Amino acid sequence: MADDVHNTIDTLIARAQSYHPDADVCLLRRAYAYAAAKHEGQFRRSGEPYITHPLAVSHILAGLEMDDATLAAGLLHDVIEDCHVTRDQVAAEFGDEIADLVDGVTKLKLADFEARTESAPGARIEAAPAPPELGAGPVDDARKKRHGETNKSAANLRKILLAMAKDLRVMVIKLADRLHNMRTLGAMPEHRQQKVAQETLQIFAPLAHRLGIWQIKWQLEDLAFKYLKPDAYNEIKAKIDRTRAQRERDIETATEILHRRLAQENIQAYIEGRPKHLYSIYNKMVKQGLDLGDIYDLIALRVIVPSVAECYQTLGIVHDLWMPIPGRFDDYIAKVKSNGYQSLHTKVVGPNGEPLEIQIRTTEMHRTADFGIAAHWQYKEGGGKAPSSDRRFEKKMTLLRKQLFDWQSDVKDASEFLRSVVSDLFTDQVFVFTPKGDVLDFPLGATPVDAAYRIHSDLGQHCVRAKVNGKIVPLTYQFKNGDIVEIQTQPNAAPSLDWLAFAKTSHARSKIKAWFRKLRFAANVARGRELLQKELERLHLDARVLLAPETLGKVAEAMSHHSADDLLAAVGYGDTAVGSVVNRLKALTQEASPEVRSFERRSTNTGKLQVGGDLEDVAMIRAKCCQPVPGDDVVGYMTRGKGIALHRHGCPNVAHYQQTEPDRLIEVDWQPSGTERYLTDIKVELTDRIGLLEDIGKLFSEARTNIQAIRTRSLPNHTAIMQISFDAADTQHIADTMNRLRRLTDVMDIHRRGANEDPVD
Repeated sequence: MADDVHNTIDTLIARAQSYHPDADVCLLRRAYAYAAAKHEGQFRRSGEPYITHPLAVSHILAGLEMDDATLAAGLLHDVIEDCHVTRDQVAAEFGDEIADLVDGVTKLKLADFEARTESAPGARIEAAPAPPELGAGPVDDARKKRHGETNKSAANLRKILLAMAKDLRVMVIKLADRLHNMRTLGAMPEHRQQKVAQETLQIFAPLAHRLGIWQIKWQLEDLAFKYLKPDAYNEIKAKIDRTRAQRERDIETATEILHRRLAQENIQAYIEGRPKHLYSIYNKMVKQGLDLGDIYDLIALRVIVPSVAECYQTLGIVHDLWMPIPGRFDDYIAKVKSNGYQSLHTKVVGPNGEPLEIQIRTTEMHRTADFGIAAHWQYKEGGGKAPSSDRRFEKKMTLLRKQLFDWQSDVKDASEFLRSVVSDLFTDQVFVFTPKGDVLDFPLGATPVDAAYRIHSDLGQHCVRAKVNGKIVPLTYQFKNGDIVEIQTQPNAAPSLDWLAFAKTSHARSKIKAWFRKLRFAANVARGRELLQKELERLHLDARVLLAPETLGKVAEAMSHHSADDLLAAVGYGDTAVGSVVNRLKALTQEASPEVRSFERRSTNTGKLQVGGDLEDVAMIRAKCCQPVPGDDVVGYMTRGKGIALHRHGCPNVAHYQQTEPDRLIEVDWQPSGTERYLTDIKVELTDRIGLLEDIGKLFSEARTNIQAIRTRSLPNHTAIMQISFDAADTQHIADTMNRLRRLTDVMDIHRRGANEDPVD
């Protein structure tokens, strides 16, 4: 890792000129002077002047051989955030391109290491407050804080993906920024070290991998490993250091043998040993249950040759010299990884009888392997930039941008969003091809359904079968590396709930769930409109006028629904009584009908019966059939010896009483006390998964709502029907609770349990 002491503007310029002799020295000096002046008086927690950080970031970018604009943006990347400089001011000094890069990095700030103070220049940077110890504060407060942090992390990750999609150089700068902060993380308190290291390992290292920037990826992983598992890190490092001399002698022997043989074949090759980084060794030990002493291939041999043909010729020579280990050969030249990585990988029994991994690639492949996507902004020989119009590069960028936009638009709930993106990023991958030769990467276990939705949502919605390598396969087929997949569709086809059992990517699962939510919603809207129309016709009212969109919209707003369709859907699944909507429509249009007799005519001369929440004046019971709560339109039924039973308007039992005992019905003005809570039931249809009950419990806990019981039934199509009994204050409380549950992408339908509706077994 670079020594920050030697990071000066002169060494940065020299480094830039080493790969681009015509680098804009004047631009870099101006950017440095501007940043130094703006950061004057600011210090890092380690005590160093703050300008040392952007300077170090630009040195990391120069190590990736980035263009002048990126280097200048690296020097300026904190001036908007920390120095009260606007994007327009940066543009006036350095142009729109650099200003957009700086603004992009600023917008995806994660407040990761220092909480900047707004005090006068020279003030020390203070650390963020420590999180509460377990049991040290109220549980609800700690949970609320975690929920807030989850929402903040999700919002920041959305910004990252959006910024990446617009200009990937923004992410390259951010990765360099994160790498330098990880190098200096020791100056931060332990709890901050843990949080930042975890975030680095879960988000930033996988993003570096997705962009193919190996040079940054392995450093981020090792540094995060150092802080997250210091004992394991130090143990592996110490053991490797003790055996380093022997391994270096083994590599020298293998290098000499291979170099001599390649020279005999007139192949000019550069050979180097690449030690495996500590985190990859640790992962191998954990996954395979090995001790460090059982791992022999701690160094890979890299062979860099001029051409692709010589790559394969070198592979033949390697296999002639040493016995190849069966099943340990991968051709990433023929099947390029989605991040652009190309190389031949083989494992052989080396000269000392121990496994030896050998990677063979061209010079250009080697640059891409180390620099990844950054290689496309590097300066090439002759002073020109990497051709941005390169069709292969642009095609990969189009696919990557599409996935980034899919990630940031699919999921609305914060915790679900984080879980899905991290799951897609931080998992073993499989690479497949489209018939046009595009490379798609998926989590291990992905199926044609995932491929269909990745290519286009409509392709996924109408997918019926797939061909893999020219043969028809079921949609449950799990991809293997190098498969060529072709999706076949039919116009009238639609998704199946069974797909959720084998769709692997968050994007595909989100689209399938959204389709069924929309389907359920549309069906409920149609049913609600039909119920209202029948009731209005029964009352000899003009349904065409009363169900006009503008009229329904006003009633929906009055009844706390977002739109007329939401109101109709609520009527359709029984959450809102038909009679309540009809009464609102009549009141709004002042079209009282003589055929409709309101219950006030059967009440006493004083109008509606006043019933208080304390029940002092009259015995009152809530009917179990429809479970009314404050805010519902209710009607009372004078029972024999039990007082007044309150029912919701529209309850089937009320309709029965109207026909058989109309004199026992009385209009009631229910004004309960503000502290009362009433047991109510809601029914939820949702996709079944591990952890679902825990997520639902968290939502109720965050809303300070007590759950009395949960009954659930799993169905063969991997969905579940759930009945949740909880204490509600009023209809608004119920509506808020259901809206919270709708944020879970697993939820396809939710409604209050209707009168006489069968409970969940």
